[in-house]
Amino acid sequence: MKTLTQKHAHLEDMLREMDSLLVAFSGGVDSTLLLRVAHGLLGGDVLAVTGVSATLPPGERGRAASIAAAIGVDHLFVEAGEMSNPDFIANPPERCYHCKKARFSEFLEIQSERKLALVVDGANADDANDWRPGMRAAAELGVRSPLKEVGFTKAEIRRLAAELGLANWDAPSSPCLATRIPYGQPITEEKLRQIGEAEQFLASLDLGELRVRHHGELARIELGRVKMADALACATEIHERFAQIGFRFVALDLRAFKSGNMNIGLEEDSPNR
Repeated sequence: MKTLTQKHAHLEDMLREMDSLLVAFSGGVDSTLLLRVAHGLLGGDVLAVTGVSATLPPGERGRAASIAAAIGVDHLFVEAGEMSNPDFIANPPERCYHCKKARFSEFLEIQSERKLALVVDGANADDANDWRPGMRAAAELGVRSPLKEVGFTKAEIRRLAAELGLANWDAPSSPCLATRIPYGQPITEEKLRQIGEAEQFLASLDLGELRVRHHGELARIELGRVKMADALACATEIHERFAQIGFRFVALDLRAFKSGNMNIGLEEDSPNR
């Protein structure tokens, strides 16, 4: 088994051979580490591109801009078009495939215009153990995933990011807001707004990593078990704010937060992974 130092060296060797890159940059720790290492090796031959739409959690655009500026890399925001794609807004289990296929296709056009060698993303080795239909879109379009190819786990990514002094090394994951809507329930901008505002409010209460799942008039809050008592102590405040946002009922999920809870029941051996 390779050590973290060996994996870091392997990643650097791989990126050098790639010569010039467009990095699909979300602002999360995975793509931040990839961007930092790539820019350190290739300098001006690296471009960071961030797709923005109503699915982006509040504050993430600003965070991505700040991180890219701190690294010193050229950074573009592009308007993503998934909210006009009926295959995406229908919200099937393959939702992420339709989104990633459209976004990566747009990134490939920018790559061609800028005469960059490859498009890469921040997928890691742990992603293979979750429902990730977006990885199929990447494979179909020739988008590379250097962290996954080298074998970096999420824990190793955080360790190396900390060693390199990246400010978001321990930041919680903040996936697209559409992941809070049960499969089969249409995705709308109003639902995404409600989710974003609700999560932003809960974050202000220092409740740790959390999700607000959208079930029509009911908001189901998932957070760590150690934070449940804190949430209950603020029950009246939470209910009043959620009512303002548009929820009639508010529930606290006693299972506690776990990334991927909305994927429970999907077949693990699906070709869409």
